Amino acid sequence: MAKILKDYPNVCLKPEDLDGRIDFSQIFPRPGPVHIEIGTGKATFLLNQAMAQPDVNFLGIERARKYYRYAVDRIGRWSVNNVRIIRTEAAAFLADFIPDSSVDCFHVYFPDPWPKKRHHKRRFFCPANFQQLLRCLKPAGIIKIATDHTEYFQVIIGIIKSNDKLVEPTEFLPGWGTNQNEWVGTNFERKYLDQQRTIYTIAVRKIQRP
Repeated sequence: MAKILKDYPNVCLKPEDLDGRIDFSQIFPRPGPVHIEIGTGKATFLLNQAMAQPDVNFLGIERARKYYRYAVDRIGRWSVNNVRIIRTEAAAFLADFIPDSSVDCFHVYFPDPWPKKRHHKRRFFCPANFQQLLRCLKPAGIIKIATDHTEYFQVIIGIIKSNDKLVEPTEFLPGWGTNQNEWVGTNFERKYLDQQRTIYTIAVRKIQRP
């Protein structure tokens, strides 16, 4: 029997309701650091992290309708008040709606590697999108990345190295609710670990200017 997924309006953030740059104080019930996860999937990471850090506000971005509906249902059923989820395309959403220097941390875990060369232009990580992440980050804000795709990871490393005057390496700490050998505890990570794939991680911090 298929699981019935419920809609929880208090969890959803609708693109059509937005008008220009977001004021996070109008979205979340109380002020706090803002973390954005790009590619929420079924919200395993978001649920665990938000429950462990109730003082942090989490915004999840998910493009696929089936994962978005599952994530909304999951967060709503657990009555987690510091999470909002939006169904939209991440790159355009960042460019159009996220204010400068407003985000404390970006989480980008197992983004679609689009392995065929003709599809590489669809990848999230590219120089332009990385600049958007940096624009949105507060000084000392962090970007955390995990992937199982070797070639894509090397591309990401190259983009980071080309911005070495703007970011510096920092420790990638495992997320809350992770099992042994896990970094973030997402469904994709657990699937890839079962397949004995190598997981690559990196975290960088936006350099504070004097």
